[in-house]
Amino acid sequence: MKRALVSSLTLILAASLTSGAAQTTATERSQERISHEVRNELVTLPQLSIFDDLAYKVDGDTVTLTGQVRNPILKDSAGKVVKNIEGVKEVNNNIEVLPPSRNDDRIRHEVARAIFNDARLSRYSMGAVQPIHIIVNRGHVTLVGVVANQADKDAAGLRANGVPGVFSVQNDLRVENAAAAEK
Repeated sequence: MKRALVSSLTLILAASLTSGAAQTTATERSQERISHEVRNELVTLPQLSIFDDLAYKVDGDTVTLTGQVRNPILKDSAGKVVKNIEGVKEVNNNIEVLPPSRNDDRIRHEVARAIFNDARLSRYSMGAVQPIHIIVNRGHVTLVGVVANQADKDAAGLRANGVPGVFSVQNDLRVENAAAAEK
């Protein structure tokens, strides 16, 4: 009798552990699917340009949007398209709308020209979704995105810093496969 009870409890425990692992895997797959769909929706927004930065975090059925954009329409559009994704129940739209400024607009265009007219960096101006984004807030420039190597990251920072009227440059460009290169 004891042996049958112990065997039954062992089977129940094993079944519940297997079920829990299957649920975790299903949840992870769901989050991966949601994350993939959020990215696709955000990069295809018609108002998105190299002067905007959108980021997101998926936590279960909640998506948190962050970043900085030039107009409130882009912020609203991002929230709406993400809310319509299957499996998303809540959207926290923490995107910051940058204040309008003629000087910041001038700096944006001059920094873009300085970076993308450089022979070494011109390849980053190609494609539907450019890998370098230029955020300007009250004369302070932040570079975000991905570049192929450290030299390109440094060159982009130097080019941005050379534009008249720029108070500071924060170079948040990530180097592609940086972790693999360090090994």
